[in-house]
Amino acid sequence: MTEQGLQRVIVEHVTPEIDAGRFYIKKVAGESIEVEADIFTDGHDHIGARLLYRHENDKTWLYVPMHMVNNDRWRASFDLEKAGFYYYTVTGWVDHADTWHHGFLKKYEDAQHLNVELLIGAELLEAMLPAATKADQKRIGKLITLMRDEKNYEQAVAEVLGKEIHHYISTYPNLDNATIYTPHLKVLVERDKALFSSWYCFFPRSASRIEGKHGTFKDCEALLPRVAEMGFDVLYFPPIHPIGHNFRKGKNNAVNAMPGDDGVPYAIGSTEGGHKDVLKDLGTLQDFKHLIKEAASHGLEIAMDFAIQCSPDHPYVKKHPKWFKWRPDGTVQYAENPPKKYQDILPINFENDDWQNLWTELKSILDYWCEQGIRIFRVDNPHTKSFHFWEWCIAEVQKKYPGTLFLSEAFTKPKVMKQLAKLGYTQSYTYYVWRNTKHELIEYMNELTQTEMKDYFRPNFWPNTHDINPYSLQNGNEPGFITRFFMAATLSSNYGIFGPVYELMYHAPYPGKEEYLNSEKYEVRYWDWEKRNKLIDVITRVNAARKVNPALQHTNNITFCEIHNDQLLAYYKKSGDNHILCVVNLDPNNRQWGLVQTPLHALGLYPGQDFIAFDILTGRSYNWNQEWNYVELDPHDMPVHLFKIELL
Repeated sequence: MTEQGLQRVIVEHVTPEIDAGRFYIKKVAGESIEVEADIFTDGHDHIGARLLYRHENDKTWLYVPMHMVNNDRWRASFDLEKAGFYYYTVTGWVDHADTWHHGFLKKYEDAQHLNVELLIGAELLEAMLPAATKADQKRIGKLITLMRDEKNYEQAVAEVLGKEIHHYISTYPNLDNATIYTPHLKVLVERDKALFSSWYCFFPRSASRIEGKHGTFKDCEALLPRVAEMGFDVLYFPPIHPIGHNFRKGKNNAVNAMPGDDGVPYAIGSTEGGHKDVLKDLGTLQDFKHLIKEAASHGLEIAMDFAIQCSPDHPYVKKHPKWFKWRPDGTVQYAENPPKKYQDILPINFENDDWQNLWTELKSILDYWCEQGIRIFRVDNPHTKSFHFWEWCIAEVQKKYPGTLFLSEAFTKPKVMKQLAKLGYTQSYTYYVWRNTKHELIEYMNELTQTEMKDYFRPNFWPNTHDINPYSLQNGNEPGFITRFFMAATLSSNYGIFGPVYELMYHAPYPGKEEYLNSEKYEVRYWDWEKRNKLIDVITRVNAARKVNPALQHTNNITFCEIHNDQLLAYYKKSGDNHILCVVNLDPNNRQWGLVQTPLHALGLYPGQDFIAFDILTGRSYNWNQEWNYVELDPHDMPVHLFKIELL
């Protein structure tokens, strides 16, 4: 026999719950969390259920009543008002008072004498007294006296049939034998940028407006107005640290560098320092801190690249040789991804006897840059490092520096990407760059937003990166660039582009690969930062629309709309009374048309009721009043519709 012997209610299949409570759910302040559970008992007694919750800094549990949806499935929600962890769980109990009251009503309707029922009810009310307020104690006491006095039978019955007793039954249940779901579950509430952000990336060393000159942090400052005018709010830099000289790579990943070649920023470390230092060609630490402040004045937050890899020149190699893997011939194991070889990069060996000092030192890098004012990190290849390290490291950094965000750059196996998100990564790279057809896009979005992933995996869509020049963009077709950007920015609330190659539509590929020819990973490039084109205008307009339309600031609120053309993709997003309908022509070369099924029910409309579809990008308005409406998109005019639905 156990303490559970008197607990008759079963509570199971609680959602959201990740891996039996092993990992936490992710939200931002101002959102709510909807919790469901299967709650049932033996026999026919009535059940009561509550959703319990509290913030980590609070000692007292709050609760909201749960209500049955159907088939013993119960639901409730609570608001997440402030950052930090919230705990929540579900409790259920046999509600003897409610069971009694329900039976009382049925017997009354059957014209039965209810004297015994009144005495039973008096006992149940008496058990409520210790938990009741003083005012309610007084009123309940009078009711108990009334119910036990046969002379006042009619009045007592009338009281039980009244509304007041419902308050007592629901407010003061007997929880002595309640079942509480274990373990207590957690939700991390983060700042808004965790959910909604627009990233722009460029190499600082290519920021100079003078051809042939290495860019500096001062040059980056001069570009801040351009990035801000396009509507971005996160400016992400690849590594800014000293670059190794031994085994330095040349242009286009040439094994041997030529004199004057600048090397790969991801080959971190030299005699000038390591991960806590900046490349002298870019400027000083003070210059970088000034850049952070100037960026903030333009509404931009700087994100740094955290790449756990070292050049053969990195101070760690001599000071901490155990942190690297050495081969039988005495040489160190460099990074490989056959047939690719990275002779200029030495990966950290997490399976070494000095792993605790290694963990501490790596975390200290993040601590150092947080002290300089950084609160966003894009992490390079986290899937090649220890899972346990990430869980510990991210939690420790966020504990010391609340609001620090981590973006996982992991293009790898699905389960590995999911695990990294569960371990604490705020946002995650995705397979979007390789999802091109209507079927692929819908299937992938449904996976991200309609499965358990929606509770912990925040996608960040990138149509390109400095590592990936996708085949879909290698023809340089302008409509293709517009649609790939547009879908990234409207399907997902977090997205980014690698510029200026994207908005300038630079597309020259390394032969046979999804990589850029003359990639900035291997050399300093000169760009015409003053150039303007149609794509830049579209980017600016879409980013402006994202900022003023709450429907575009969420990912999981998407509904795909029926449209009988495989080259047309339509989807609807809603937040409160803000309604957005997007239509995309996936064919970059030909005009496409069709009838789109407008979600009238979600709009609160009925067929025949007039409403306006206003295209934010073109300024054109369409008067609609039917469920099915005609759309036509010429990719050479504008390959997308960004409709704001305005109700009349």
